[in-house]
Amino acid sequence: MRLTTLCNSLTLATALTASLPLLAAEACDRTCLEGFVDRYFAAVIANDPSSLPLADDVRFTEDGQRLTVGDGLWNTMKGMGRYRLFTTDVPAGQVVFLGTLFEDHRDPAQSTAALIALRLKVRDQHITEIEQVVVRNEMAAKNVDAMSVRPDLLATVPAERRMSRAALISQANKYFTGMQQNDGKGDYPFAADCDRIENGGRATNNPTPAGETRPDPRTASGYSGQWSCLEQFQSGLIHFVHRIRDRRFVAVDEERGLVFSFAFFDHPGGATRTFQTPDGRTVTAGPVQPWTWQIAELFKVEDGLIHEIEAILQRVPYGLLSGWSSWEQGMSDQLRDVTVE
Repeated sequence: MRLTTLCNSLTLATALTASLPLLAAEACDRTCLEGFVDRYFAAVIANDPSSLPLADDVRFTEDGQRLTVGDGLWNTMKGMGRYRLFTTDVPAGQVVFLGTLFEDHRDPAQSTAALIALRLKVRDQHITEIEQVVVRNEMAAKNVDAMSVRPDLLATVPAERRMSRAALISQANKYFTGMQQNDGKGDYPFAADCDRIENGGRATNNPTPAGETRPDPRTASGYSGQWSCLEQFQSGLIHFVHRIRDRRFVAVDEERGLVFSFAFFDHPGGATRTFQTPDGRTVTAGPVQPWTWQIAELFKVEDGLIHEIEAILQRVPYGLLSGWSSWEQGMSDQLRDVTVE
């Protein structure tokens, strides 16, 4: 997508909501914000930070580490992949991109594929914040690159059915709350057609392989990718996800019902692996060593229900922080709507 020469100025009434702070007068619309993403990647490929309108105090992190703009992925990225999915938050001046890229070589056939979740914050036509999670899992990246964006993720929600920013975040956060020490008894707002994709692979509703029997959520000892979103949570078998922390909701697109978040899933191991199922059985499951998933996760919420979930994730050192939170915030399981901070 080509950046427009002049981004359309938003009126004050459009740019503000009662819950959002005052934005810069020279705000970006959807086309403008998404254009900044394309400009950013062009600069990374050229390894030329000077080509970007960066704020004097711009802050940049990659995989939770604060770096100088021009370091990290800037040294290795050679091209963009085919998969492109935006969560564009015009009132907050933030945009998140989920997609694929190539490192090491300009010819995709000779390069290494990777996944990226990129967040840019734009104020007064300058980039003030750059946050990126780069998942260097080539098989996952190739799977995502071969995907098409699910149409429902781009579909506009009719104006009369749109949920507020706060309501969208609240419903999405129930996914994290319901998975943390999952007991099968929580408030799980999943639509019947809910589907979850993780690193390009289907994590729910997989067909049962020929010659096998579909696992029964009431008697299985481990949750199954053949189950629906609701069945997985009602099974109580994801209890080993002991803590979901630093829940940062970074972009909300009310027009499309999209909510984008960054979070960490902690697996302490040890005694936390043994728990009771909803029917009283004792089960031991989950990772045997302490480690953490670093996750970038997108939710499609409509009529109060979660319909689509898409995530990229990577294993990181246990207790890793995002680089955008204090230690106390990073260890907390309370949600943060960073668009209003």
